Amino acid sequence: MYKLVVVDLDGTMLNQYGEVTQNTKDVIKKTMKKGTDVIIASGRPSDSILSIAKEIESKNYFIAGNGALIYDIQKEKIIYDKFLSKEKVLEIIKICEKNSISYNVYTDQTILATSLKYNVLYYQKENLKKEENRQTKISIIENMYEYVKNKKENKFLKVTICDDNKSVFQSIIRKLREIEGIEVLDVSHMSRKTIKQGTEEITMEYYYTEITSQNVDKWNAIEYLIEKLKLKKEEIIAIGDNINDKMMIEKAGLGIAMEGSAPAITQIADYITASNNEEGVAKALEKFC
Repeated sequence: MYKLVVVDLDGTMLNQYGEVTQNTKDVIKKTMKKGTDVIIASGRPSDSILSIAKEIESKNYFIAGNGALIYDIQKEKIIYDKFLSKEKVLEIIKICEKNSISYNVYTDQTILATSLKYNVLYYQKENLKKEENRQTKISIIENMYEYVKNKKENKFLKVTICDDNKSVFQSIIRKLREIEGIEVLDVSHMSRKTIKQGTEEITMEYYYTEITSQNVDKWNAIEYLIEKLKLKKEEIIAIGDNINDKMMIEKAGLGIAMEGSAPAITQIADYITASNNEEGVAKALEKFC
């Protein structure tokens, strides 16, 4: 019997509009009632994940920042963290500003952005459908370097980089890889998200990567939970769609990829379920749990 299911959000549990369907919520609840816990592992900050955890009634843990922290929901505290240092964040900001590329800084509670573009615009549109206490917190910062430099709390999960020009994007990636002590996620395909503007649907396409501290990965965080909860990796199901899900899909007892996942994920998965727009998570849980 599988005892723990770890599920990614964007492109996995959430459909193209950033929603968890009612059927998916119902199947998750049934899964947990049968004794298999379901937790979220996402690149999002804590508040954004917590609101979705409440929706699906996941009450124990979640993993944020792609493995930069684990949050204990019942005790309301961080129990594991691998934050980016302020010095590294400032170094990344300098490179991004010098090259005029779009970036965002994720803290444990909010997304710091210089403007509403790309993934932050998607989150902002998602917020319009949510109550205020369930929204992803976004702060627009005029002078990011000075703001981060003077910030007292240093709980930086990651920095995300976005651009719709492939050559510009690849150029900045090469520069960022020269920084020591960080991980630059190896993403080579375009991210596609759909937002609603009145009755119109607008598709955004852009290249995307994220930078974390070294050795930050969802699987490393899961291993901490395996030890804490006295589980075996054979008792774990991991479900995802993108490069930041690769290690957990590869290492878990059962690794499940969504239809339409990044090719590198499809190749290593034990099973491919339906897409996020066809309730693939619900179908996988019904089949295996």
